[in-house]
Amino acid sequence: MSSSLPDGFEVRSATDDDAAAVAGLVRASEHAVLGVSVLTEGDIRDRWRLSDLGENVWLIHGDGQLAAAATLWPYGDATIVWGDVHPELLGRGLGTALLELAETCARGLGAGAIRNDTFTRDEAASVLLAGRGYRPVRRYYEMRIELGDEAPPEPEWPEGLTVASFRDGDGPAFHQTLGESFQDEWGHAPLEYEEWRRARLDADDFDPEVWAVVRDGDEIAAVARCDVFRYGGGWVAALGVRKPWRRRGVGLALLHHTFCVFHARGERSVGLGVDSENPTGATRLYERAGMHVETESVMFEKKLA
Repeated sequence: MSSSLPDGFEVRSATDDDAAAVAGLVRASEHAVLGVSVLTEGDIRDRWRLSDLGENVWLIHGDGQLAAAATLWPYGDATIVWGDVHPELLGRGLGTALLELAETCARGLGAGAIRNDTFTRDEAASVLLAGRGYRPVRRYYEMRIELGDEAPPEPEWPEGLTVASFRDGDGPAFHQTLGESFQDEWGHAPLEYEEWRRARLDADDFDPEVWAVVRDGDEIAAVARCDVFRYGGGWVAALGVRKPWRRRGVGLALLHHTFCVFHARGERSVGLGVDSENPTGATRLYERAGMHVETESVMFEKKLA
């Protein structure tokens, strides 16, 4: 690994034991930009789940502390990078060094483009990316609802549909339903089933009770993949409705179902991430369910020769 690191700093790969330190770094970075951060060590481990710690995660140390960190995920023809620099060390060239490492790695993987997601309010990061030839291509929202102590309303299901928690044997059909539901999403690059199974079903924190499968007879109409505690609350990681069952209230009912499941487990805050230009109108759906935009981020992209 090589990059134009400033004097006094060194870079190394990450190990699983570094998750707590990286979480602390990211919390400091997010707090400087947003004024708050709820990120945990578990959130970092989740981000690392689809990356190679030895090859695609970099930690920069200097001044007696973890100064910066970045993670790269291969994703179809593109790679996605997430990186942070400690706010006390901004302006030292560490962000540039991380980008150089990530771009070199992406080229080595044969990627056609590299993408970097940053908070809209992080003006310094946007300026850095623009200066290196990146351009904004997409905006995303983190949306959230505070449930309160009173139980949320029960979902109203279209006639003939039933919902149940994920159970043994649902994996292949659940994976296929997600793929069909998101096939029109910008930048969608589905994982092969075995890779998805290892990352999701074999994960230490996999909890089938918060995953949901909606059936119409023997056919799966919709699914929801959720995390018990992610980014400060319950998290709806993916909610997909197959095309024949859209515009029938299935998505809203499924979202209300997830609220009820989380509330029954004692969770009072539920969040999710969504493409602001989602072709299925998901943002409007989530607003109808009572969710609001909490943070906005912008995806920058750079084409690689």
